[in-house]
Amino acid sequence: MRPARALIDLAALRHNYRLARELGGRKALAVVKADAYGHGAVRCARALEPEADGFGVACIEEALELREAGIRAPILLLEGFFEASELALIEAHDLWFVVQADWQIDAIERARPAKPFTVWLKLDSGMHRLGLAAQNYGAALHRLQAMPHVGEVVAMTHFARADELDCDRTGQQLALFNQVCAEASLPTSLENSPALLGWPDVHGDWSRPGLMLYGASPFAGTHPVADRLRPVMTVESGIISVRDLGVGEPVGYGARFVTRRPSRIGVVAMGYADGYPQFVPNGTPVAIDGRPGDLVGRVSMDMLTVDLTDHPTAGLGSRVELWGAQVRVHDLAARCETSAYQLLCALKRVPRTYVEE
Repeated sequence: MRPARALIDLAALRHNYRLARELGGRKALAVVKADAYGHGAVRCARALEPEADGFGVACIEEALELREAGIRAPILLLEGFFEASELALIEAHDLWFVVQADWQIDAIERARPAKPFTVWLKLDSGMHRLGLAAQNYGAALHRLQAMPHVGEVVAMTHFARADELDCDRTGQQLALFNQVCAEASLPTSLENSPALLGWPDVHGDWSRPGLMLYGASPFAGTHPVADRLRPVMTVESGIISVRDLGVGEPVGYGARFVTRRPSRIGVVAMGYADGYPQFVPNGTPVAIDGRPGDLVGRVSMDMLTVDLTDHPTAGLGSRVELWGAQVRVHDLAARCETSAYQLLCALKRVPRTYVEE
């Protein structure tokens, strides 16, 4: 069997959720969209359900997967519904949903559910992606509150630059949200992962931890609160071939790496088809049998190469960690000019193994 695998530490997942609850101080909606950021939505939801206040998904397909797996906790559709016909499924499976456009309010007005809908009304406070403009928010809220088949309404917004701790955009968005919702007396939802970790003065009734649940920091450098996160996913594989090379020998496609000394090069069963980034630079960190090591050469479709010269006991079958407890995924992301979000969600072909400790 190919030695590549992803170990998913469910105890670490619960630890990170508890940290989110501690930081937010109130309820926390565990975001498990995109298959729980590549970690497996059903298994992660099952691990969190005994203590989670609810779950967030992108769309109804993701919600139905959880319901079919027996998850009974509240589930919020973060992008709402895409067509009015989905309201029947929302009613049947007791889902909550975001409202971000007038056409959705029109559809809700025509609906006649047996049980009132729970609606999260989204304000576009400056992200300019989804949400109602500030000047239209009050009228939308008034329409919803006038409907007998709409129950609780939660006011929400989303921060665009909360991962930039020296940027005043978050403060501006918060001020607009507070201004628009000042007299509404609604429960609120404000904090995403970077706001929970880096903006202690931002408080809502519901937080929405996503990336932090999986142990990755949204910040470029170290951060005293984010450093308390525990990585949930460890991606590892094994060495399947070893080459002894002299000085001046190229390794891999395009001769991106040329040996400067007599070298031992190990080939690892992992590549860009698995979701590992193709164009990471020479010297990108890995861990070889638990010791710090370096990736060298261009990543191939299903193989990559590491320098074993300073690892005399490493050889065929040696374990190589690509990211996890020793190589943090957000540090790897910075090396290859991408994000931890993309790396985690892009992982493919690699079987997951779930562990409790």
